[in-house]
Amino acid sequence: MNLKEKINEEIKSAMKSGDKIRLETIRSIRALIIEFEKSGANKELKPEDELQLLTTAAKKRKESIEQFRNAGRNELAEKEEKELKILQEFLPKQLSEEEIIQEIKKLALEINASGKEDFSKLMPLVMKNLKGKADGKIVKSNVESFLGIN
Repeated sequence: MNLKEKINEEIKSAMKSGDKIRLETIRSIRALIIEFEKSGANKELKPEDELQLLTTAAKKRKESIEQFRNAGRNELAEKEEKELKILQEFLPKQLSEEEIIQEIKKLALEINASGKEDFSKLMPLVMKNLKGKADGKIVKSNVESFLGIN
């Protein structure tokens, strides 16, 4: 079952259960899919496109949560957190910081990365391998600390 079919099923079940936040969030995902499909001639949604759409939506929620918290708008931040939690159901399982560090060490060993001059080689490789499985900010800070930057 692809993402589009899964989303349509989730919309039905959210409507039946009466969960408004879940319904809104899933409809926003469907809107992203429709927008993607209409953006180009015969554009078909591939798994990597699905991952990109969901990752972008999750990133926007995280940024909104941070901004709402800074502005003291906790009720809005809580709503965004609930939406983020729903989005994460459709994303691959996120790696723990420990697992991210292990992956960084493994990849650094493969390409002999050891100092800050190797950041431009190591970071893209790590992000490619962890795409959708880890937050980019966490990955970047761990790569920097591994290479002794800061």
